[in-house]
Amino acid sequence: MELTGEENIYQHAQVMGLSKEEIESKKQEIIDFADIGDHLYQPVKTYSSGMFARLAFACAINVDPDILIVDEVLSVGDMAFQLKCFKKFEEFKNKGKTILFVTHSIMDIIRNCTRTIILSNGKKIFDGDVKDGVELYKKMMVGIDIEKEEKNAKIETIKNAKEIWKENFTINEKALTYGNLKAEIIDYGIFDKDNKMVPIINNTDEFIIKIKVKFNENIEEPIFAMSIKDFKGLEYAGANTEERGVKVGNYKKGDIVTVEFKQAIPLKPDKYTVSFGCTRFSKNGDLEVFDRKYDALFLEIVANKDSLGLVEINTNIEIKR
Repeated sequence: MELTGEENIYQHAQVMGLSKEEIESKKQEIIDFADIGDHLYQPVKTYSSGMFARLAFACAINVDPDILIVDEVLSVGDMAFQLKCFKKFEEFKNKGKTILFVTHSIMDIIRNCTRTIILSNGKKIFDGDVKDGVELYKKMMVGIDIEKEEKNAKIETIKNAKEIWKENFTINEKALTYGNLKAEIIDYGIFDKDNKMVPIINNTDEFIIKIKVKFNENIEEPIFAMSIKDFKGLEYAGANTEERGVKVGNYKKGDIVTVEFKQAIPLKPDKYTVSFGCTRFSKNGDLEVFDRKYDALFLEIVANKDSLGLVEINTNIEIKR
């Protein structure tokens, strides 16, 4: 840590068995790839985690390894640096080299890997196809015992998960909740088209957001709503029964209703929050809020391919001469 970035390049290359001549021939490639400017001549103890990762990764790939092990290091780099790293991955793959890429990012696994291994508590519980591995990992994230599932070679259904939906998801402890609770949102969750709970969805797949509402008083024509926002609070998508023209009817005290919002949302891969609401417009036009839970649930959207912008559009491109 006391050595400069430049001195660390020499030290790393020597440890990897490179001669002085080989180091000199690769030094500029490493410097260009790391792209940390004048920080190269400062002690690495002064580096941010991102700068340290840049230098370490640049050193690792430019000594031409047969096997490259990357353990979560890309999570601290910016998008431009990550793109550069993944392009380097492609070069390595084309040369027949082995890359062991350790990550929790499903999106990166889908896009870059040809084989998936899942570890749980130090044990290998899956080794095989990427798609199958991703599906098992999604189930593990909602508390399904995938070790048992793999052993029995069968698909677990929702009945194997916890009875209360929201207990199977990552709940936002800082969610904003308010309302007079004449009607109360008592449960919520995200489900795939097969009615299995999932915290992660592909942006081309149809999925269902469900809320369970209990009525503590007699209520006529309530409005049920959901919305999806990014972590900065920007609302990307949403729907409610009022604007969709859904006839919801009247409810008596003690009634419990399940409301399902079914859709595919072609958003860019990222992490989002899901909000829920139960309200009503009074006869004089005032909005009465029974229960609102803003940013209650976390949702991750992934994709099988790269996209530009905020929304994935299904564009067919033709070139004619």
